[in-house]
Amino acid sequence: MRFTKMIPNMFTLGNLYCGFLSIGFAANGQFNNAAILILIGMMLDSMDGRLARMLKADSQLGKELDSLADIVTFGVAPSFLVYYTYFYQFGLLGLMVAGLFPLFGAYRLARFNISTDKSSLNYFIGVPITAAGGIMAILTLFGNLIPNIVTTVVFTALSFLMVSRIRIPSFKEVPLPKYGTIVTIFLGSLLFVIWKGTYSQFPYLIYIATPLYVAYLAYRFVKGKNKNNID
Repeated sequence: MRFTKMIPNMFTLGNLYCGFLSIGFAANGQFNNAAILILIGMMLDSMDGRLARMLKADSQLGKELDSLADIVTFGVAPSFLVYYTYFYQFGLLGLMVAGLFPLFGAYRLARFNISTDKSSLNYFIGVPITAAGGIMAILTLFGNLIPNIVTTVVFTALSFLMVSRIRIPSFKEVPLPKYGTIVTIFLGSLLFVIWKGTYSQFPYLIYIATPLYVAYLAYRFVKGKNKNNID
């Protein structure tokens, strides 16, 4: 029983470790793998809370640990990724600008943690740091197709949107079938890449992210099916 209570925290620590590894990969010039590690962290982050509720293992420790992990994986790691891929050419100024992202993200998390109104499933106040970090990781992953000025504008906009009072629509309750088409395209594209023998051109961590993503989708599907049976 004690081990069961630890499972959600293990996912949270996995999320934190992904953030740490992402910073290391970015520092070594493996930018695609660094970006994928942030996306893997997003998957783990989306699962720990649901596992805690499913296993009845909610705790104050888990909530605090989750916030600390989010600051590293979706705040510090994306800022270093952007710095190493583009902002480095501006020297100290680039480093200082990159540092704004985790600062605003930490403020947004702290504001959310002390908020007395967390009941709404329809919207967030300000962009969540998880979404902001994930967007920066995706932009970096496709950096050869996206102009640097676009990345800079999005980086700056997300920094301020995190601490804004703008209501951002929440998709927490979107059922699996509504984005099943996107999932099908994603998996179909991956199979095509493998069939064509071009998989060696892709960062190897994508082959860790893909089965994890499929497992997460299967979990969502089973959970939704069980909920419908109960109803």
